[in-house]
Amino acid sequence: MASAPNPPRVPKPKATQPSHYHESFLEKKGPSDPDYRKFWAGLQGLTIYFYNNNRDVQPLEKLDLRTFVKLTDEAPQGSTWDAGLHFSLVLRDQEIKFKAESLESREMWKGFILTVVELCVPSNLTLLPGHLYMMAEILAKEEARRAGELPSCFLKVNRVDAQLLLERYPECGNLLLRPSGTGADHVSVTTRQVFCGKPIVRHYKVKREGSKYVIDVEDSFSCASLDAVVDYFVSHTKGALVPFLLDDDYQKVLGYVEADTENGESVWVVASAPGPGPAPPTDGPKPPPPVSSQNKPPLPPLAAPPSQEENYNYVTPIGDPPTPDYENQEVILSRRLIAMKPKKVAEHPAKPLKPPILPRPDLRGHTGIPARKPPGSSCQALFPTTRLGDVTAELEEKLQRRRRALEQ
Repeated sequence: MASAPNPPRVPKPKATQPSHYHESFLEKKGPSDPDYRKFWAGLQGLTIYFYNNNRDVQPLEKLDLRTFVKLTDEAPQGSTWDAGLHFSLVLRDQEIKFKAESLESREMWKGFILTVVELCVPSNLTLLPGHLYMMAEILAKEEARRAGELPSCFLKVNRVDAQLLLERYPECGNLLLRPSGTGADHVSVTTRQVFCGKPIVRHYKVKREGSKYVIDVEDSFSCASLDAVVDYFVSHTKGALVPFLLDDDYQKVLGYVEADTENGESVWVVASAPGPGPAPPTDGPKPPPPVSSQNKPPLPPLAAPPSQEENYNYVTPIGDPPTPDYENQEVILSRRLIAMKPKKVAEHPAKPLKPPILPRPDLRGHTGIPARKPPGSSCQALFPTTRLGDVTAELEEKLQRRRRALEQ
């Protein structure tokens, strides 16, 4: 029977990198890195992605800018390198050092980072008009992106849960957005601060009016998005309120880099969860079910066989051995050893000894002619018999001689 032809091989769709606001080579050194490592870096939204090269699709590392604090221009202490190539990114919980390829590349990285974080084009950097125009375009994209998504500090919790989160994780921030209890599209803001050792919790209402969000305070303030609401609370409290952000640096899905044999490029592969194992074949013999030993009593150790000396020095018990007790269809062996008597070998009557066989006499003469038997010859002539009466008389005579010798 002819086998069906194999279906045509469809080439895998080639993955492409996401569009970045800005990208170039950048050397990075984290708090636990002994030295700088070179990456292909790309900025998208509030995240910087780091790749092995500019052809990779899956990033090796990423850096979240939602905990941004400031940017500084500092060269490593005791270094002879050009200080104009280095800058530091200070976050809430760490400080990352970078080294750019040139002074222009460093200023562009600082400008794009400040644009997406502060939602404004910086004016205190050494930038060309074309660079400022590019950052204005990125600012419009970022504002449109944030208008269609919720800020990171927005959690779908009620008032009590919001207070518990701020109390349990104070290092993650003290400002949290949540749905309002009144329903509709209204939002509530919950804050928690410590004053004189006592926690102070406040709740604020944010009303949705058309495409605007109105903060319900003494002097009402209108915002275009929820991110603008968060910026209002942070800026008007001089940074005392920090948006709540749980630590999500740890991944939940295992993945690894694998080389594609077709084009030689690296591909990010997500490892599948291990299954229960291959199913046994239906046609073959079924394996025996596992035997559970939870309800079975342990068997006693077997006694060693008696030695050769014990076979002769045994004791026969007077009473009968105890009857075995049955549990779960098993017999518990007795620990008492009963020696058995060896069986006696049946004695067979001794067989009578056979008389010796003597060679037959040669009846031939010296001439080689067989001699004739004398008449009246028989086997009795060869074996003369001794009379019993002659032996008795001889013994009696010897006894009498000994008696007479003793009497004398």
